[in-house]
Amino acid sequence: MLEGLKRAFQELTNRITTSQLGESELNRIMDEFKLQLISSDVSLPTAEAIAERMREMISEIRLPRFGDREASLRNVYLRVLEEFLLEASPEELLKAVASRATTGARPYVLLFVGPNGGGKTTTVAKIAYWFKERGVRSVIACSDTFRAAAIEQAKELAAEVGVRAVSQRYGADPAAVAVDAIQSATANKEPLVLIDTAGRAETKKNLLDEMRKIRRVAMADSVILVLDSLTGSVAGEQARSFHESVGVDYVVLTKFDSDTKGGLALTVCHEIGRPLIFLGVGQGLGDLIQFRKEFLISRVLS
Repeated sequence: MLEGLKRAFQELTNRITTSQLGESELNRIMDEFKLQLISSDVSLPTAEAIAERMREMISEIRLPRFGDREASLRNVYLRVLEEFLLEASPEELLKAVASRATTGARPYVLLFVGPNGGGKTTTVAKIAYWFKERGVRSVIACSDTFRAAAIEQAKELAAEVGVRAVSQRYGADPAAVAVDAIQSATANKEPLVLIDTAGRAETKKNLLDEMRKIRRVAMADSVILVLDSLTGSVAGEQARSFHESVGVDYVVLTKFDSDTKGGLALTVCHEIGRPLIFLGVGQGLGDLIQFRKEFLISRVLS
């Protein structure tokens, strides 16, 4: 996991600790580091920003000519990674849902968006399970009325979790399905609705317009963008498109246990300025972990 990023930082350390570090040499080393980041699925704008911030901080500190340069560099790496990574607390989201429940108002509505094949429906079920484990009942809105077998998949996963699913026929208005689920949850005093939607290609304006309609009609409280870690730098472009078109509050990265490069986490945080909240690390309902900066940093700098 994350071997690409780990290798980039290791090679940066090797070059700096074995070089006479004048300004031109530092610039050359940081250019090479930037290319290493790009090869590890960090987007070009993010790689440039990280490399420049790293160059500034290394220039400001006095690296010892003899002695432990690595300790000084590790401190720089920690500070830069902490600056670029953004994390959100699922517990704060849990509090918001619980607060809504105590007021007796409409349920808290989570809208899930993302490109095709990102693991969105499975992530919806995992998050429903996460909330159920903490005593919060939810309803899944099967608003993917386009993809073949999507409704059946969502209903089967809802049954596995032990929550209700609300659906209509294929071809129905996805926003109408969402509204039905919200009304049903309100009647049954269920405090949370999770809206599963069809995967959208970020280049399809009409589909993104439909997503905006769902958010508006459902009055979604938060939008969660689900991205496949293995899609690499392409996912950075997808994140920008969804954020500009729909507005994103949180990001979940799926298949993170299989990600050998690791750059997408940095790219998403930098490109759209939104935090990661969960990581998918397997196919089981419980294979969802809270994203913490320390989790990623410790593996990159180990």
